Amino acid sequence: MAFELGIYHFGELTPDPSTGRPPAPGVRLRELVEQAKAADEAGLDVFAVGEHHRTDFAVSAPAVVLAAMAEHTRDIRLSSAVTVLSSDDPVRVFQQFATLDLLSGGRAEIIAGRGSYIESFPLFGHDLDDYHRLFAEKLELLLKLRAENPITWEGSLRPPLRAGDITPRPDREIPVWVAVGGTPASVVRAGRLGLPLSLAIIGGNYHQFAPFVELYRRTAAEHGHDPATLKVSVNSPGFVAATHREAIEVSHPYFQAGWMANHHQRGQGVPMPKRAYEAQSSPAGAFFLGSTQEVIDKILTQHEVFGHDRMMIQLGFGDVPQKEMMKAIELLGTEVAPVVRREIAARGGSRTEATS
Repeated sequence: MAFELGIYHFGELTPDPSTGRPPAPGVRLRELVEQAKAADEAGLDVFAVGEHHRTDFAVSAPAVVLAAMAEHTRDIRLSSAVTVLSSDDPVRVFQQFATLDLLSGGRAEIIAGRGSYIESFPLFGHDLDDYHRLFAEKLELLLKLRAENPITWEGSLRPPLRAGDITPRPDREIPVWVAVGGTPASVVRAGRLGLPLSLAIIGGNYHQFAPFVELYRRTAAEHGHDPATLKVSVNSPGFVAATHREAIEVSHPYFQAGWMANHHQRGQGVPMPKRAYEAQSSPAGAFFLGSTQEVIDKILTQHEVFGHDRMMIQLGFGDVPQKEMMKAIELLGTEVAPVVRREIAARGGSRTEATS
């Protein structure tokens, strides 16, 4: 299996740092479709969009956006990042992504998570006291929906299903990943269920996350799953340009604007000055930020630690202008991805070495 490289985007509506005006939602959504088309043409493997229910993000319905992308792409896989399963109905999630899978010719994926914000819980009538139980029960139901039809199921937080006929049915088993941001219980859940792990590393030294991947593979083996068959994705912010300095200068003002807007909603508002931003591009830092060679080197170095199968970069967080985004996507697909795939393929058994 070839190493996969992709992009994820939240569809931020961050005010432009030079004009103070946010993009219109319709403009941002059309730009995302254009980015997916460019990523497909450049040879990238995955394009994913997040789900938020706030006025500073354009994407509240990932499957709809991904369906638009499906009509403008041919090969690239199309995924949520994440589907906030805790506050959604697994039946509707399955139906939407089954529809997407059929429209796209078998390219849909679901990254299921609890989400990093809580605005969707009261919006859809869920009690935050049930935060953990909601995800566990709804993930169980989603997997059962994927496995059988008609379905009979009963839980404690949703009305039961009695011989429910859930349509449409996809022509294959849609991949369901479990999103993890650093909670051991979530890692254990993914390993116990034998589901692929999507690990978000959005700051600090990435080596601190190595025990999570080890825990995942150990738990999978203890529950009868072959760790060698289970995929691991690492997901981190970044930006690529012709030179290190260009990558920093182009992306930092927008990242800083998005960072401040993002954390202000959490009651924090801690700035990300340029020196701190650039520090994350160091060999041990979390961000994939710099020239094509720097990004290549970091992916390969991380692979020695995690032995992972997929790298997803949150490219241009904070709404880097579309012209620069398109350049970055082309560099990532045509200059970074081929080298990374070739070098990792040449390593052969590196996953075993990384986890031994």
